[in-house]
Amino acid sequence: MKKYALRDAIPQNAHEGLKEYHPLVRSLLYARGLSDTSLAQRFLFPDYTAGIHDPFLMKDMKKVVDRILKAVLNNEKIGIYSDYDADGIPGAVVLHDFFKKINYTNFVNYIPLRNEEGFGLNNEAITSLHNEGVTLLITIDCGITDVEQIKFANEYGMETIITDHHIPGKKLPKAFAIINPKQKDCQYPEKMLCGAGVIFKVIQALILEIRNSKPEISSSLPIGWEKWLLDMVGLATLSDMVPLLGENRVFSYFGMKVLQKSPRVGLQKLFSLLKINQTTVTEDDIAFMITPRINAASRMGIPRDAFTLMSTLDEVEAGMLAEHLNNKNDERKGVVGSMVREIKKRIENQEEEMKHVLVFGNPEWKPSLLGLVANSFSDEHNRPVFFWGREGSNGSTIIKGSCRAGGETDVVQLMEKAKDVFVDYGGHKGAGGFSVSQENIHTLEDKLNEAFLELTKEKKIIEDTLIDKKLSLNDVNWDTYSQVEKFAPFGLDNPKPLFLFENIIVSAKKLFGKEQNHLELKFKNSKDSDVTAIAFFQTGEKFSIPVSVGSSINLVATLEKSQFRNFPELRLRIVDIF
Repeated sequence: MKKYALRDAIPQNAHEGLKEYHPLVRSLLYARGLSDTSLAQRFLFPDYTAGIHDPFLMKDMKKVVDRILKAVLNNEKIGIYSDYDADGIPGAVVLHDFFKKINYTNFVNYIPLRNEEGFGLNNEAITSLHNEGVTLLITIDCGITDVEQIKFANEYGMETIITDHHIPGKKLPKAFAIINPKQKDCQYPEKMLCGAGVIFKVIQALILEIRNSKPEISSSLPIGWEKWLLDMVGLATLSDMVPLLGENRVFSYFGMKVLQKSPRVGLQKLFSLLKINQTTVTEDDIAFMITPRINAASRMGIPRDAFTLMSTLDEVEAGMLAEHLNNKNDERKGVVGSMVREIKKRIENQEEEMKHVLVFGNPEWKPSLLGLVANSFSDEHNRPVFFWGREGSNGSTIIKGSCRAGGETDVVQLMEKAKDVFVDYGGHKGAGGFSVSQENIHTLEDKLNEAFLELTKEKKIIEDTLIDKKLSLNDVNWDTYSQVEKFAPFGLDNPKPLFLFENIIVSAKKLFGKEQNHLELKFKNSKDSDVTAIAFFQTGEKFSIPVSVGSSINLVATLEKSQFRNFPELRLRIVDIF
């Protein structure tokens, strides 16, 4: 069970320093380490010009700009090689749109197939691009660890510019140039950009150089045109779970504003299909509706379709692709559902007690879908889960999988304790990926459970989850919401504020949705008005106390505005009940 603690009260000197703001805003600012007016102002009201850094502060930027402009002026064929996820694909769209805007058409976008080609560059793709006449290759959201593949490209005489945001390995590829703020000798102040953010910095630098020295190109670039690309940069920044602070705060904040009025027909068709009002689209709409459909394209073997949807100017094509991606997402849900049912049946049929770490696999399972499956089981069973399948259809003996933490276990630490069983592994505290050889797969469960017991013997402090403020049901009103909304968009390192409602009585309870798998509770405030609280994919059985009409509960929740059927409704999103 999670442990909660209320944040300490804001000290008097911070109250004074933030006195121009609403008391709730003061508390939330202080909790984020923003204790004076200038920092608060910069966070609450991002300034696009002041909030972004000079792109030429990035190592190799001038070299990259000169090389790309040389290729453009000499009409060289450029290959754009991007990752297949909801960071790489928007990043690919951004560079595609820039080239189109300057009337440059001698380029090709390449997006690898997730299940067949895997992450990063591969020699077959490089050969294919070489055969198409590509002499300059630009990577987006990949390439920083592809030492051998870059060497292979060099042998063809193909020059490569790597743009990436992943952590560099011990050995850097011998590329023509590398743009990555995480390079040791890169002086760029913002280290945590996503892949689309990095390529956007390249485009900013290109535009500055074009305005200064390439009048033959600059006539096609209206001042400020690049801000229209922030719909894709914002989408990727929100999707890729980078911290929404600093420059990423600017990209996500203005990205949401551009998304709300983007002329991109593919986005408009997708919004329409999903009954999302574009003018009021939120980061939750992006995270739960748009991002999964972009990622479904690669999980289901059609990443190119997501790219085309976002880059096409053709309304008919956009409409067809929006439907297609939505259908693929439904298909993906069906496949995930069948995996979930199979695992549930296996758990039910187990005679021995449930292990500390759940390990299940099937050579027929697609590794690209296992993270989604793992999410539900780690939450439900409050323990780490490791699920594996086999990638590709060429009889590969390498087994790949995904893991999720559940409870308080750090899955990377867990894998480090059992590292001898893995071919490769990585990730962060809550989620990761791994590969195992055929001969070691049978020992994976035992090794991980042994590692778990070792970890639990080591001293570890489980930190309390901090609640921002205690509120009453009367505080659930539009004025309170307007103060909370100032902190949006929410995401990593800028979470939605958590509120505690103590000793409140449940006045109504119901399940809703096609499968009756979502929970709605109602409470009465002092004016006898209803306050609604909901939890998706939760029926109320997993809370530490029973929830029924008439019961008194402590509720941890966030505030949210629902736009269902274009009717604004203020409600609570349930986080926990105890």
